[in-house]
Amino acid sequence: MNQNMNGYAYEAAQPKKAPPSPAKVIKGAVVILLILIAASVVLNSFYTIGEQENAVVTTFGTPQAVTTSGLHFKIPFVQEVEKVNMTIFGLPIGYDPYTNASITDESLMITSDYNFVNVDFYLEYRVTDPIAYLYHAEEPAEVLKTLALSYIRDTVGTYNVDDVITTGKNQIQSEVKDKLAARLEKEGIGLQVVNATIQDAEPPTNEVLAAFKEVENAKQGAETALNNANKYKSEQIPAAEAEADQLLQRAEATKQARINEANGQVARFNSMYEEYRRFPDITRQRMYFEAMENILPGMRVIIQDENGNTLNMFDIDGAKK
Repeated sequence: MNQNMNGYAYEAAQPKKAPPSPAKVIKGAVVILLILIAASVVLNSFYTIGEQENAVVTTFGTPQAVTTSGLHFKIPFVQEVEKVNMTIFGLPIGYDPYTNASITDESLMITSDYNFVNVDFYLEYRVTDPIAYLYHAEEPAEVLKTLALSYIRDTVGTYNVDDVITTGKNQIQSEVKDKLAARLEKEGIGLQVVNATIQDAEPPTNEVLAAFKEVENAKQGAETALNNANKYKSEQIPAAEAEADQLLQRAEATKQARINEANGQVARFNSMYEEYRRFPDITRQRMYFEAMENILPGMRVIIQDENGNTLNMFDIDGAKK
């Protein structure tokens, strides 16, 4: 800083620097660009796969699955990598999992006996083929949901409403899972159904629900009555069988006694006939006397006069009455 004659300060003029030459500017830009390209190449040469992931590496449109977790190398700007989660996913059908509100368009179904019922399902699925999952269907999860809704309605439609709400749930779940598994294998979209569970099944109105509860209570009452009847049956049958055995034994004894008596009568008759054949007159006379011995003791003699008045009455053996 200098002062002039009048005492004012002024700054001495400094010499100006010459601007960089165009060649230097271009050279610096090229260096920076090369550094950025090198950094980009390095960053795009590696990728990592987690424990529950698979990767699909695409080289000029040809995909290849990589299943080993850890750090992997790829050709930058030539190979593309897309990671796929291989864990189990959940898919609610018929209800909102956050509010638990029913989605009628999905849950309302008709049974074989033409009744309506709300059925909520929960599917568990996972990716088994990451290449098929990424390239064989645009939205694999939506395809799975559509197929599941179709097979759930088809299966529920073969059961009556009582079975859907009470005793048929396990069978319905098993059938839906088997049908979905077979269809997914046929479609080849890289998904597998792990489990299919009925979360809830009930009639669409409170009145119908109350009626079904009454039916269920009646069923339980019927089962109780049947169990009691079977218990009574198991108690009474042995006593009845014992009594039947006694009756059969008495009948058999009576039968045998009558057979023996009949055989004795036949033997006696044959003996009498043989005797009669040999000595007819004597036998006839003896039989007559034996008959009179049986008849006469019970007979009475009544003596009456000509007017019918009883004069005397006594047994045939002479005892007076």
